[in-house]
This record gives sequence, structure tokens and C-alpha cells, in this order.
Amino acid sequence: MKSVLETINGGAGYLEKRGIEDARRNMEHLLAKVLECSRMQLYTQFDRPLEEATLAPLREILKKRGEGIPLQHLLGEVSFHGRDFLCDGRGLIPRPETEELVEMILKQVTCENLQILDVGCGSGVIGLSLAAEKPSSHVTLVDISESALELTRENAHKLGLGNVEILRSDLFNDVTGSFDLIVANLPYVPEGEAETMAPELAHDPALALFSGPEGMDLLRRFIPDALGFLKPGGWLALEIGYDQASQVRFCLEKSGFTEIGIRKDLGGIARFPFAQHQ
Repeated sequence: MKSVLETINGGAGYLEKRGIEDARRNMEHLLAKVLECSRMQLYTQFDRPLEEATLAPLREILKKRGEGIPLQHLLGEVSFHGRDFLCDGRGLIPRPETEELVEMILKQVTCENLQILDVGCGSGVIGLSLAAEKPSSHVTLVDISESALELTRENAHKLGLGNVEILRSDLFNDVTGSFDLIVANLPYVPEGEAETMAPELAHDPALALFSGPEGMDLLRRFIPDALGFLKPGGWLALEIGYDQASQVRFCLEKSGFTEIGIRKDLGGIARFPFAQHQ
């Protein structure tokens, strides 16, 4: 029988040969899932022998990871802003940059008892994180994809959140009321970049990635309408593509927003437009 350490080393080598980045960390996550323990707990049982009943299911998910199926889908969840969210092919796998957006929002909008709208919510990580951090606020989450909304509902239930409303809408089409904060991480990838993207992104829903030839189609529809749904003094917060800052700023100015600032992510990319409605 192979030990835990031998199994980790062997699996990491298998993944490396198949071009999987950070192969050892991936292997540790997969083994921890099969053993129903944490990654850290693996380090206390390196000498533990593993029986075939454990190795058989491990081989199955290891093979899938080697084929490029995202680690988050195989684990069935992803950590985001200190909470575990269900994660599968119904919604976009949240990126680290999106956690930065949530942190910026919480620092910028410090009031409680807010009306918050998350447009294009996907799996719900942004809106549900805000709902959890601001329990006296009410968060409405909308998306055009019913399957994504199902995932959002499951995540809201998993987190025990009662201060949320989840509904289907194509951007603002079925939204009513006005809001203190509107946040959106809409699709912003140009359709022409599909062939050059990382293979794992093929497992994300195309509806959550692509937005016309420049990646701007939805943002150009969304930004002018957003102003009419913001209360005076309300904030709009977005996540955009790496080269879209000037186009988005122009659209915000043309639509009547004030106090426009585009903040950089940790990589130095102008990624997060914030704008106010006075």
C-alpha cells in the first residue's frame, strides 16, 4: 500500500506531465477531498497507508483533473472572501480579483441598511458576500441564466442568508426599485479571444465570459441604464477587462456619472471602476 506522501508525490508528478500548474497543491486538495479532511491535516499523516478503496476514487478525479476539468468543479466548492461557495459548471469560477472588488466595496460603502443590487450575479459570490457582511442590508441578485440562479439559491441556503432576493432578469429588464449600491461583474471577454484562453475556461459558461467583438456589448447596455436605478449618492462598482478602462470611463461620463475612479488590482491593472450618482 502507498502512503499519503507517496500518493501525493505520484499524483503531483502525473499532473505536472499533463501541464497542470501548481500540481502538488492540486493533488493535495484532491486527496483531502477523498479522505474528507483538510489539506493541513494531510501533513500530520504522511505515513498513513492508503487502501485500494481510497485509491480507486482518487484515480478517477485525478484523471479528470489531468484532462483539464477545473479543480474547483472536482472539489464542488471554492473559497471566496472567507466563505465556502458551491461551484460547478452553472456559474463562473470566481477569480481572486473579484475578492479584491468585494474588499474595495466594503471599504468604500460603510453604511448599513442598504439596498444592494448584484447584476449578472452568476454563482452569487459578490452579492452573497455583501449580504453576509451587511446583515441589515437587503441584496437583490439577478442573472439571465436560470441555471446560474439555481446555484445562487443553493449558495444562499448554504450560507443561511435571509436578507436576499434572487430573480431572473436580462440586466435591468425585470428589476424594480432604487439602490444604494449596484455591483456587476459582467462578461467582458472579446469573442475573438476564445481560442487563446486557458483550456480550463472552456468549462465556464460562455454566457458568463463573452460580450461581443470588444467585450463591451453588455457594459455599453448596462451603464446608461444603471444611473436610473441608483439613489442620489449611490455607488456603482464594476469589474472590467484589462484594457477596457478608457472605454468604460467614457461610457460612465457620457451616462452622467460623477466621482469616477478606476482602481487597480494587485497586479497593477485598472480593473475596478467606481462611480457615483449625485
